[in-house]
Amino acid sequence: MKINEAQKRAIDFHNGSCMVLAGPGSGKTTVITYRVKTLIEKYGVSPDNILVITFTKAAALEMRERFKGIMRGKHCAVTFGTFHAVYFKILRYAYNYNADNILREEEKYNIIRDIVEDMELDIDDETEFISGIISEISAVKGEMISLDHYYSKNCGEGTFKKIYKKYNDKLIRKNVVDFDDMLVMCYELLSKRPDILRLWQDKYRYILIDEFQDINRVQYEVIKLIAKPRDNLFIVGDDDQSIYSFRGAKPEIMLNFPKDYPGCEEIVLNINYRSTEEIMKAAGRLISHNEKRYKKEIKPVGDNGDSIKIVEARNGMEECMNILHIIDSHIKSGGHYKDIAVLYRTNTNPRLLVEKLMEYNVPFRMKDAVPNIYEHFIAKNIISYIKIAMGGCDRSDYLQIINRPKRYISRQVFTKPYVNLEDIKEAYSDRDYVIDRIDKLQYDLRAIFKMSPYSAINYIRHAVGYEEYLAEYAQYRRIKAEELYDVLDELTEASKEYKTYDEWFLHIENYSKELIRQAKERIKDTDGVELSTMHSAKGLEYDTVIVMDANEGITPHRKAVLSADMEEERRMFYVAVTRARKKLYVLYCKERYGKEQETSRFVGELQ
Repeated sequence: MKINEAQKRAIDFHNGSCMVLAGPGSGKTTVITYRVKTLIEKYGVSPDNILVITFTKAAALEMRERFKGIMRGKHCAVTFGTFHAVYFKILRYAYNYNADNILREEEKYNIIRDIVEDMELDIDDETEFISGIISEISAVKGEMISLDHYYSKNCGEGTFKKIYKKYNDKLIRKNVVDFDDMLVMCYELLSKRPDILRLWQDKYRYILIDEFQDINRVQYEVIKLIAKPRDNLFIVGDDDQSIYSFRGAKPEIMLNFPKDYPGCEEIVLNINYRSTEEIMKAAGRLISHNEKRYKKEIKPVGDNGDSIKIVEARNGMEECMNILHIIDSHIKSGGHYKDIAVLYRTNTNPRLLVEKLMEYNVPFRMKDAVPNIYEHFIAKNIISYIKIAMGGCDRSDYLQIINRPKRYISRQVFTKPYVNLEDIKEAYSDRDYVIDRIDKLQYDLRAIFKMSPYSAINYIRHAVGYEEYLAEYAQYRRIKAEELYDVLDELTEASKEYKTYDEWFLHIENYSKELIRQAKERIKDTDGVELSTMHSAKGLEYDTVIVMDANEGITPHRKAVLSADMEEERRMFYVAVTRARKKLYVLYCKERYGKEQETSRFVGELQ
């Protein structure tokens, strides 16, 4: 196997601290596995004293298998593991913990859900809210932030503090720890017990960390403790690919590493074995717009290759048809579907594309489950309005819509499984303003009955006052109303081609079934176009990459307000384009849902 000069320097590194900046496709796994081999065979280090840390179990297993391969089956007791596995091992020895003491992710979700329901919070998008709260709890623990100084993104500070404390109390009562507690407890244990710390310092004399750009504060603090006093710390990563701030990753830890370890060796793996020169030059131009980074020039060994294709579309529909055309051309020229990946910023982006791929019988696989838009609380509200307008009288449908917008009607008056609005009027006979609102609702329902799905959604949005309700709800949830209007826009657009409610409902049923089927098939290695978020595509590579929705507000995302957020958005786009081996297409729309769209700044930066 041919090893380049920079890789050789890294592999032969012996004692002290070393930072290896590994650009995309630069062979970092080779460097880590061969350095471990060199430590054992050339420098006589005992395999027992070597620790290799990765971020995922799959990466740890792959690394171990690669290492076994180069050792030709020789048994070596090197520890390969994730941060959580290694830190839990330390806790297990100190506190006799076992697997039963670890809180499973689904249990965590259920505990938070029960707390939220007990507190009777007025939350419509419960799943999204709970996921947000779980991320925030993780951030508070992982960054060692005082609860008094934490500003919640999902709800009021008082509410967040209550949820956080109730959650931790529940864990104590159940005698379990979550993954974040594991890290915090490990740090506290090693800080307070020098005797235990010394045991692990003697055990792990050489520490290698992969994907170091994704490390969080508490993970780093524990590693610094274990690495002392030898400081044989070998870190490998790419600050340009740090895209997990929502999980607590802090790229500045890597940027400040030479300050923490003065005199550390710095090695840049700047030869890319994956992509063509055209793709790497464009990626380099793009990422050079970030200020907080290690400057590096990545040199491809591949040929010059095709120029990058920037493709403009009038709207989302035309963008999808352009993607179908690119796929079709690839297949006609003898390629396979699995050579192609379509990448996007969030897992809600490809909804229309999924429908079109289904319609044109193009096989595809999804790395991430695409949330079913018809399961969104907004869609459920709209569908309930339509069902009632069509003569439905289910209590569940009425509860979906009765106070959206506000009609000041209590849930308590819906005592029967089927609703008659005349009975509700009777219950409020002494309140004229409520009667007026029910009369208006009956008038609206009669109007909706005669409409097409597209007209009905527009009517509910504007004439019924549903958008005003969403604006109030967005304020309560500390989110932008535009995010909720986007769901409405997409529903409105998707309903356009259906003339009757029955046609539209049949489409919803078929689409929902296909998403369930896709979720089951996701693991299978079938020949299909890969659909993936930019996050999930990290570490992977494809002959052809299509980046869709390169528009301002999507990528970069509208939530990116601060310069640090914008730099992360650019890193995400960089990760997306550097997945391509041979061909790269970047698509954007001129308008979406009848509104003019701005081309992403990243498109200009690539060029």
